[in-house]
Amino acid sequence: MAGSSLIALIDDIASVLDDVAVLTKVAAKKTAGVLGDDLALNAQQVTGVAVERELPVVWAVAKGSAINKAILVPVALLISAFAPWAITPLLMMGGAFLCYEGFEKLAHKFLHSKAEDEAHHAELAHALADPTVDLVAFERDKVKGAIRTDFILSAEIIAITLGTVAQAEFATQVSVLIGIAAIMTIGVYGLVAGIVKLDDLGLHLSRRASQAAQAVGRAILAAAPYLMKALSIAGTAAMFLVGGGILTHGVPALDHAIEGLAHAAATWAGVGGVMGVLTPLLADALVGVAAGALVLVMVNAGKKVFTAARAG
Repeated sequence: MAGSSLIALIDDIASVLDDVAVLTKVAAKKTAGVLGDDLALNAQQVTGVAVERELPVVWAVAKGSAINKAILVPVALLISAFAPWAITPLLMMGGAFLCYEGFEKLAHKFLHSKAEDEAHHAELAHALADPTVDLVAFERDKVKGAIRTDFILSAEIIAITLGTVAQAEFATQVSVLIGIAAIMTIGVYGLVAGIVKLDDLGLHLSRRASQAAQAVGRAILAAAPYLMKALSIAGTAAMFLVGGGILTHGVPALDHAIEGLAHAAATWAGVGGVMGVLTPLLADALVGVAAGALVLVMVNAGKKVFTAARAG
């Protein structure tokens, strides 16, 4: 009896671990949109920081991110235990916020001229060159701003993950949430550290005696700016796909309509296989763009009303 009980216990543990592994993988895929934007945002947060202080700043933000998740994971578990009905609304809010962030980026790109962006960068460079500027305070502000940004993105990641494991056992929920929190923190800030030091690696290689090393170094230096731009573009696109997908899944009628379109597209001669996969993605992206535009209009209208009320 004891032997069979032990075997049953081991089987239960293996089953739980298998569930944790599967759900963690699903949650990681769903949070990939936030991850891409997280990388781009956090790499940009250290722009303007002295070269020798880049890694300490990334480390400081990583510690702040760990604290953010240490707060958010227990809150998510409490919601799952005592207010499970709140998971879907929170998930919808997170999806809408993702779409808003993505559309705000697009709006900024098209509504702000290149000259305005260049003037902002020139102002930043001038401030850093000014000996009267307190660089310690500047760095501290950078860290605080990055941690605030991380809190929002971490909340989105935890909300998406919670929605994925909402029907799982409590032990599985704990394991998946902690696993995702650790993976995202270590993964994001490990990659951010690599990205911000990529130009240093390129410079180091370009000064080596070997012509091959010099060629690799020059290639890295040339590619580094495009890597940041590619990360930003991929992150924005993923925000619409992930955010729009969350919103469509949260509205059953819309979700069924998109499934119907996907099935119809899958019957097209020659391209049915491709269109069956692309149709729901395009639909999610369109819903994401539309939702982002709507939220941006509402936010701007709310700001105007608030400003007018304060002025009155």
